Amino acid sequence: MSQGYVNFLLTNRIPRHVLTRFMGWFSKIEFAPVRSLSIALWKLFCSVDMSDSKETRFASLHQAFIRELKDGARPIDPDPATLTSPCDAIVGAFGRVDRGMALQVKGMPYPVADLFGSTDEAAAFEGGWYVTLRLTAGMYHRFHAPHDVVAEQLRYISGDTWNVNPPTLARIERLFCRNERAPLTVRLAATGEKLVLVPVAAVLVASIRLPWLDEKFSIRRGGARTEPLDHSFAKGEEMGWFEHGSTIVVFAPSNCAPVAGLETGRTIRLGEPLLQRL
Repeated sequence: MSQGYVNFLLTNRIPRHVLTRFMGWFSKIEFAPVRSLSIALWKLFCSVDMSDSKETRFASLHQAFIRELKDGARPIDPDPATLTSPCDAIVGAFGRVDRGMALQVKGMPYPVADLFGSTDEAAAFEGGWYVTLRLTAGMYHRFHAPHDVVAEQLRYISGDTWNVNPPTLARIERLFCRNERAPLTVRLAATGEKLVLVPVAAVLVASIRLPWLDEKFSIRRGGARTEPLDHSFAKGEEMGWFEHGSTIVVFAPSNCAPVAGLETGRTIRLGEPLLQRL
C-alpha cells in the first residue's frame, strides 16, 4: 500500500465534519499543558518555521496557526505590472481556462462555473489564467491583496471538507467544487480588470475569516449567499486568513500570464511575482 494512499485514507475516510468541528474547538484551548503539547506536536509534524512570526508566545494552538508576521518579513514586489502571490504556498496546477475547464491536477479537470457558482462569471475568464496555491499546515495562513484592488463581490458556497493535499487531489474528481469555498471578485483599482480569488476550505480548516467584513465570525455565518462589496485594499494588504492550511485558486484575465519560472511544486511566498500583466 503506497504512502499516498495511506495518507488519503487517514485524512479523508474519517468523519470529516466532526473532526473539523473538534479541531476548531480543541485548537482554541488555552490550558497551558494542552496548548504547549499541541503546539509542540504541530511544529514537529508540520515543519513550522516561526522565525518570522511577530509573536513568540501564543495563548492557544489556534493563535499560533493564524500568527502574524514581523513587519517587512514578506517584501511586496512593487512593479505595477505584476500581480503578486496572495499567500505563502506551494504552486499546484496552473494554465489557461479552456472551454470552461481548469485542472485540479493533470488529467483531473473541473468546470470553473461549478467552482464560482456562476456560469456567467466563469465565462468572463475563458482563455484567462488560473493558478492553484496550496497552503500547508505549517505555513503562514493569512492571505493578502495581489495588487491595488477593490473587492466587489463575495459568494459563500457551503460544502464538504476533503483534504486538499496531492494524494486526495489525484483521487477525488472536482474536489475544489465539492468543498466549502468563497469566491471573491476584485477589480484592479487602476484599470478595472477583474480577478477572482477562491479560498477553498479543507479538513480541519472549514473556517475562512475576512475580518474587514465581520470582525467576530467566519464567512459561514449568514449561510450561502452572494454579497455585493465595496472595499479597497492596497497591494500586499491583508485580506483574511484560514484557521489551518488550505488552498487559494487565483483567476486572471487573458492579458495576465504566469511569470517566468513559475512551475508546479515550487514554493512561493507572499509578495513574490505570480502573474505579469502584458
